[in-house]
Amino acid sequence: MDPPIFLVGTMSIETPARVKRTHSKEFKAALVKAGAEPGVSISGVAMANGVHPNLLRKWMRVSKARTPHVDANAVVARPTGVGVVGFVPVSVGPLHDAIRIEARQGDAVVKVEWPVSAAGACAAWLRDWLK
Repeated sequence: MDPPIFLVGTMSIETPARVKRTHSKEFKAALVKAGAEPGVSISGVAMANGVHPNLLRKWMRVSKARTPHVDANAVVARPTGVGVVGFVPVSVGPLHDAIRIEARQGDAVVKVEWPVSAAGACAAWLRDWLK
């Protein structure tokens, strides 16, 4: 039978103190102004500048900045003298001339290229190959 083990000494665990970040008034004002622009994503502005989106929304609320809002039921006034434009057909060619597939496993690389016109055949081949 092993003798009992006694721990001698103390163990201390230090957790780092949470540091509250501070931002300058200029930084906040610039983000609030950018977030209030029509068509701009508030989340996108916030994340691009390292700030949580909810914090930017709070700053906008505190500064009483107008949040961009589009009302789907709003009536948009059409300028006078402008006629109603009907459907305008636009022909768009293929965005790419070929379907390119690249598969890697370790050092091996397999590249396959199919014409866009044979996309169905490419999909069938890929389904069979992945089975």
